[in-house]
Amino acid sequence: MRPRLFGATVSVAAFGLLGSLVTACGSSEGESTTLRLVAPEYGSDPASSSKAYWDKLTAAFSAAHPGRKIEVTLYPWADIDREVTRMVEADDAPDVALMGAYSDFAAQGRLYSASEVMSVRAEANFLRPLAAAGSVDGNLYGLPFVASSRLLFYNKELFDEAGAKPPKTWSDLRTAARALKKEGVLYPYALPLGPEEAHAEALIWELSNGGGYTDESGGYNIASEQNTETFTWIKDNLVVPGLTGPIPPAQLNRQDAFAAFLRGDVGMLNGYPSLLHDAQAKGMKVGTLRMPVSDTLGAQSAPPAAGVADWMMAFKRDGNRELVSSFLNFVYEDKNLSEFAGRYHLLPSTVSATEASQYASTDPSAEQFLTALRVAELYPVDEPSWLQVSNTIKRSIGKAVAPSADPKAVLEQIAQQAKDASQQN
Repeated sequence: MRPRLFGATVSVAAFGLLGSLVTACGSSEGESTTLRLVAPEYGSDPASSSKAYWDKLTAAFSAAHPGRKIEVTLYPWADIDREVTRMVEADDAPDVALMGAYSDFAAQGRLYSASEVMSVRAEANFLRPLAAAGSVDGNLYGLPFVASSRLLFYNKELFDEAGAKPPKTWSDLRTAARALKKEGVLYPYALPLGPEEAHAEALIWELSNGGGYTDESGGYNIASEQNTETFTWIKDNLVVPGLTGPIPPAQLNRQDAFAAFLRGDVGMLNGYPSLLHDAQAKGMKVGTLRMPVSDTLGAQSAPPAAGVADWMMAFKRDGNRELVSSFLNFVYEDKNLSEFAGRYHLLPSTVSATEASQYASTDPSAEQFLTALRVAELYPVDEPSWLQVSNTIKRSIGKAVAPSADPKAVLEQIAQQAKDASQQN
């Protein structure tokens, strides 16, 4: 369960595609003609809903594969992990799922490996650090789909009005937040520790103080001294003084924080490329920079940014292997993967799609996210207990910064649950 790093050594040459296309082994075991796909909703409103993408892709797939069809069910990000787990426990797993974790299902022997359902060329095409994070015991089970890194966003106009400066350290961030509050900004710093994606916001802060979810050996270390110091500082310096807005952080979800930022109600928050695109489309003046570091580490330190990838996984079902194989190889064609990544301003997971989309060149602001991604740290997604642990973090980590909370006690409770989950897997 070692945390995965996006290393700077990734090169296209290392992914030289195989000269011949060797398709994944077909299956004579069944007659499946309908594939069930469960995926999260990436859009923030009907106009940006993922439904349009999947409708177009599944229609194209069915046209290319007469007699085969795809049924797509979308869930909010806050619900997707729980819903897929419920289906699996009810022995009603979908054929393919897209979500934020995979390894618990791999540990249960429920997933096809990439070598069983993808062409050799397609499997070899994944960006190396993503493929490493998607592998357990050398076998690729979590097929990376899209990825992103996180940077601190700040509203330049609000900063100018408040006379605030872009922060480099936590103290700078607190000073800027105080100035923003004095100017009447509703959310000087938006702190989304609600159940939608609290584990991302928490990791960003932990890394900025030299902490994280795991230690050097790869074991969970959620209640570490650094993490305890981090959440204590957030509570005492941001939450208690009222610098995080009118909604308690444990109740504030990412999408709500993003919406508030786009309304001009947020001075600072952590975001990813699609938020920057949406803000620029509205004519907002937005600055981005790496997450400010703790005063303990100092402004010259450069801890890794948080990196996030979403994972496709193929569930074993009688008679579905051939259909799953056809679908996955189709989804990961450059044009299809690039279209999805471009729609949501995310990074494709393959070498060829990244090249084909010319991601950074078509959107110069994306280069900073690519740079951060190369040295970013992912969640410990190769740990079978991560899905359960991440759900615990989502539900509970916000309690650590409540005004009346004891951050250490909250973290220790989460750590114990993580230990229990790890021992069960």
